[in-house]
Amino acid sequence: MKTIVVASQKGGSGKTTLVSHLAVEAEHAGDGPAWIIDTDRQGTLSRWHENRAVDSPQRADVPFTKLRAALDALDKQGAAYCFVDTAPALSDQNTALLHLADLVLIPVRPSPADLWAVSETVEQVKDAGKPLLFVITQAKAQASITAQTVAVLSGHGRVAQAFIADRVPYAMAMTEGRTAPELGAKTPAAAEIAGLWSCVKSSFHENKKARKVANG
Repeated sequence: MKTIVVASQKGGSGKTTLVSHLAVEAEHAGDGPAWIIDTDRQGTLSRWHENRAVDSPQRADVPFTKLRAALDALDKQGAAYCFVDTAPALSDQNTALLHLADLVLIPVRPSPADLWAVSETVEQVKDAGKPLLFVITQAKAQASITAQTVAVLSGHGRVAQAFIADRVPYAMAMTEGRTAPELGAKTPAAAEIAGLWSCVKSSFHENKKARKVANG
């Protein structure tokens, strides 16, 4: 099982949207079983899941102190991916979560404030020795700030080629316990999420190649 932790100290960066959409897309693409875990006290991801009409993806509701054991149990049960949502803060809990990750996704909005805040998250991830992938969220169409954000982030790590644009269906879907692609299978949002999930999956292959090169 691959554990994907979505982390950012910046509130409103789109962590919960990212977790919910990728977990559903993993199931839709036939890459499941996918599970989600909500470690944010605000519980937004849990509320989204409770509003769903279907049980997929499944949610593991466990206290933080038992999270490692829960991940081991999911692995033994045959889970393929587990997506972990985190609180928007620099904390000992989030630092510990990074050590459990196989991949850390860092959502970043194309704005100066998000870029200023991302450096400490990156430092935490690198201190934990974990691979990371930046995901541009709430991107404005053809905005120069998006290209500038990608350029800056590329100096710290890989940036997903697929962006999440600033679209109303993402917010609409979340309030209903759904995802934007579930509202419309042939929409720009659906294409974005499918492309992003492909980027995330390819990251595991790229990281494996990098380790082989490093080990000679």
